[in-house]
Amino acid sequence: MTQELYSDARLYDLLFPASKAAVDFYRAEADGRGGRVLELGCGTGHKLIPIAADGHRSVGLDLSPDMLAEAHRKAEERGVSVEWRHGDMRDFDLDGEFDLIFIAANALLHLHEADDIVQCFRAVRRHLAPGGRFAFDVFAPNVRILADADGARRPRTSFTDPDRGDVRVDVADAYDAAAQVTRGTWWFSTDSEPDFQKVSLEVRSIFPRELPVLLGHGGLRLVERFGGWDRTPFTADSSIQLCICESDA
Repeated sequence: MTQELYSDARLYDLLFPASKAAVDFYRAEADGRGGRVLELGCGTGHKLIPIAADGHRSVGLDLSPDMLAEAHRKAEERGVSVEWRHGDMRDFDLDGEFDLIFIAANALLHLHEADDIVQCFRAVRRHLAPGGRFAFDVFAPNVRILADADGARRPRTSFTDPDRGDVRVDVADAYDAAAQVTRGTWWFSTDSEPDFQKVSLEVRSIFPRELPVLLGHGGLRLVERFGGWDRTPFTADSSIQLCICESDA
């Protein structure tokens, strides 16, 4: 049976281990702002737990109870205090304001409709403290790669599961140009368990010229856009859009 990737926190962490460069970037942003930090789509806490460990008052919001449960377990294991909240990044109402709000690891791209993205941005703006910043990263769409998403099943990656051993991952992606959404099916296999798990993953593409317009409708302004975790400028060859925003008023 096909299920969403985010319903299995253990599988997610094995497939997408924490990126030190990404963690360091968001830790630096939190250190530069001070005060309270909110991560939307916090997942299992890859980035927020280190930020909280640095002494920042931190809140993590996610739609997946399984991911939140794993985040809570990992924070307790490290002796780190984080407030974990179940909720939707499109419509949340939390106490107080935040000096840094961020959405990492393409989590924003699970909002497929432009109205949903704008609604999320408006909720962010309501929760930003005066002088606060909003940061997020999304991939920069490559039309050649999107054109190759033809629905055929192909090998994608592999990882080691402590319980199962070497796991191979095949993916079949199909790009819906009208919706700007890539719809994927992922199969996980070992030599002894072919296709032991099958999950779905759907992500939107946000093109570079589209992004400032969506932010503007949400009451936010793009301040800086980087093309890498080392803060290199964003160019036509960048594979990532790493954005720093603030309230437009």
